[in-house]
Amino acid sequence: MRETPPSREQKNAALTAARILLEIKAVNFRPADPFILTSGRASPVYIDCRKIISFPRARKTIVDLAVAAIEREAGIESFDAVAGGETAGIPFAAWIADRLDLAMLYVRKEPKGFGRMAQIEGEMAEGCRALLVEDLATDAASKLDFINALREAGGEVRYVFVVFSYGIFPEAPEKLEQAGVKLVALATWWDVIEAAQQGSYFPAEALNEVKAFLEDPHQWSAKHGPEK
Repeated sequence: MRETPPSREQKNAALTAARILLEIKAVNFRPADPFILTSGRASPVYIDCRKIISFPRARKTIVDLAVAAIEREAGIESFDAVAGGETAGIPFAAWIADRLDLAMLYVRKEPKGFGRMAQIEGEMAEGCRALLVEDLATDAASKLDFINALREAGGEVRYVFVVFSYGIFPEAPEKLEQAGVKLVALATWWDVIEAAQQGSYFPAEALNEVKAFLEDPHQWSAKHGPEK
């Protein structure tokens, strides 16, 4: 799948979001002592978008950028509700729903009780056009679970918004595209690298090691993981 180069507006938004994440220390570079992700993969980088909720000015800017990206990619009148994925997506969904003057829902990771709406909290009519919102995307597996839950409850889902996408696993947007859904993200690791270089947030050696991971995450993990 060939990607369309970002517009100047998209690029500026991506770098602004990346700088915010660096400023609030949501980005962690640790090449010498890699993080072990839930997938078991070793990674020299880790991001915690949930930190945004504690920084009001950063939060406002991120929501401004999010709304602009959603309107640019999907249009102003494309949704009836904003659905947050449990749990990290819920606050972002609430802020975006408020800004767009839309109903808000949230989707549970597991069904609670029985029936068509077992995983959905809030009032959702049949045919509701829902925007799924999460904090970040890696391989898109959890996104597909939430999408399926919304669809099984009678909703329509054609867009997913995330603050941050790893941007190094091509299967993520491909899986979503096959499900008829487009991924909209503010920033990726490549944007963070560029912003980090501009702001001298990390030593050059650390940035080079992170670049090696981004260029081939599977090989880097195999070389630096717990079973290396």
